[in-house]
Amino acid sequence: MSVNHPIIAVTGSSGAGTSTTSLAFQKIFTQLKLSAATIEGDSFHRYTRPEMDVAIRKAKEQSRHISYFGPESNDFGLLEQSLIEYGEKGTGKRRHYLHTYDEAVPYNLQPGTFTPWEPLPKNTDILFYEGLHGGIVTSKYNVAKHVDLLVGVVPIVNLEWIQKLIRDTSERGHSREAVMDSVIRSMGDYIKYITPQFSRTHINFQRVPTVDTSNPFSAKAIPSPDESFIVIRFNGLTQIDFPYLLSMLHNSFISSMNTLVVPGGKLGLALELIMTPLVKKLVTNKKIIHKRS
Repeated sequence: MSVNHPIIAVTGSSGAGTSTTSLAFQKIFTQLKLSAATIEGDSFHRYTRPEMDVAIRKAKEQSRHISYFGPESNDFGLLEQSLIEYGEKGTGKRRHYLHTYDEAVPYNLQPGTFTPWEPLPKNTDILFYEGLHGGIVTSKYNVAKHVDLLVGVVPIVNLEWIQKLIRDTSERGHSREAVMDSVIRSMGDYIKYITPQFSRTHINFQRVPTVDTSNPFSAKAIPSPDESFIVIRFNGLTQIDFPYLLSMLHNSFISSMNTLVVPGGKLGLALELIMTPLVKKLVTNKKIIHKRS
């Protein structure tokens, strides 16, 4: 962790909705007039999409599984070093993983490949990470300890699968069968590397649908925000003003001492109300340190 160069990470598995949460953070940064450097978790994949396809086939031949959730296909060491560098110096590098043709065309590259590494912008106020492994801890690496504010985005599993299935088939051109095979192949790594992160987060936003999602693989549409609740769990944060949040978020309620439940349609407002003072505190502490030095 770093007071001088604070780091925020939003972590969640593929299809969980981290991108939506990231848009809310970008709005907060704009409102607070903060310059934020951003890095994407997908940029720390080891393989391009064609290379990953080859790795998957080889693993199958060896009766093994490989997925985008595990260490074989992600460079956890480079991710940790990137956070350490920013925390110490406010510098680093980034690249983009190009998921679709629309993303790849401006770079004159193919989807499923990476842009070249480039330096992070200079003199930024904060680093924002969004991706799979913002809270990852293994026997060799501890990414979580370098994050000042760790946020989990965690739909219940059936909803997560629905979101992934519909996104990957409609936006990324994958077949339904390929997506289902990916879910099955990834389950071991999901349990070992993804879910433990949500016990380390400062805040979890878990979306729970209020419609039937019993068979996620037959779903034709993602449940709308109004067809769900957001379960917000706080961990180790003492400055949360629950009475204020209850008054501002209509039809919200407290389900346990550290858990607030809000209507799904209020997610954007809840994010702003909860995260804005936390982000402001990180930057204020930074400014105080600079004045003292």
